[in-house]
Amino acid sequence: MKEKFKDSCSGCPFSIAYFFITQKCANAQKIVMNIAEIRIYPLSFAEFYNVYDGDYDDAWNEYMTYGGLPQVVQFSGEQQKAEYLKNMFANVYIRDVVERNKIQNVDEIGTLVDILASAIGALTNPTKISNTFRSERGSNYSNKTISNHIDYLAEAFLISKANRYDIKGRKYVGANLKYYFTDVGLRNARLNFRQQESTHIMENIVYNELLVRGYNVDVGIVDAFAKNKEGKRVHKQLEVDFVVNQGSQRYYIQVACDMTSEEKQTQELYSLRNIPDSFKKIVIVDGTAKPWRNDEGFVIMGMKYFLLHADSLEF
Repeated sequence: MKEKFKDSCSGCPFSIAYFFITQKCANAQKIVMNIAEIRIYPLSFAEFYNVYDGDYDDAWNEYMTYGGLPQVVQFSGEQQKAEYLKNMFANVYIRDVVERNKIQNVDEIGTLVDILASAIGALTNPTKISNTFRSERGSNYSNKTISNHIDYLAEAFLISKANRYDIKGRKYVGANLKYYFTDVGLRNARLNFRQQESTHIMENIVYNELLVRGYNVDVGIVDAFAKNKEGKRVHKQLEVDFVVNQGSQRYYIQVACDMTSEEKQTQELYSLRNIPDSFKKIVIVDGTAKPWRNDEGFVIMGMKYFLLHADSLEF
């Protein structure tokens, strides 16, 4: 594995800044720093799989649990992996955030991280989190401070924010956001490898993969009307997991554990059916299924195909 690993090109999540001397004055040199930020992500699943000594199912389970930090891939024992990730989280990421931003109450930001780790794939906002601290802990952790602390975590490349986009209204909705971890192994380690919800971790991995491929990724909402049990017409706000843009290209993506039952298919496809444009609509399901189109033109593909084919969205 180590020999293969040397060929991998990704590393831990951070940015590299290049500084260039770009301007000269008549009598003296004036240095102006133009910063070109290059994001370097943890190993994608394709890179991880390339160095993994095992079949797809084992690799997928390993990646969902321990993520793609390069050093973790080189450890063979589960205890080594877990201890390394926990140490990285506490003594590198959190310590860096606390020291660089001179945070006084370390316990508060620690609890904030736990809340965000528990809520990947769920809509939330600083006000809601502040109310939780006030009601459950009697703590006056203000929404402004929480918002600042979330920004610090994002600047440390520990988490990423996904904004909500109103598809029909063609505008951003600022109330609630989703937060995803740059590496799911770090997220799992923070929670002592509890709360291993497959759907949410899959969603986090798909989100990261889309960022690695250079897409802009938002969370979509679409308004719909349906009749309730009494036959009355009621308004519903449906969620589309991801609205994915790159230049003039756009894709709508749903992530699902399975689509085996008719009820599950209806649930996953309902929001896509209510999108009033012709951009490609894709459902990514757990497993190894090759892509195919249903009668409505929606593309359904297995997670394996999506992750191992860089052009999978072009099917």
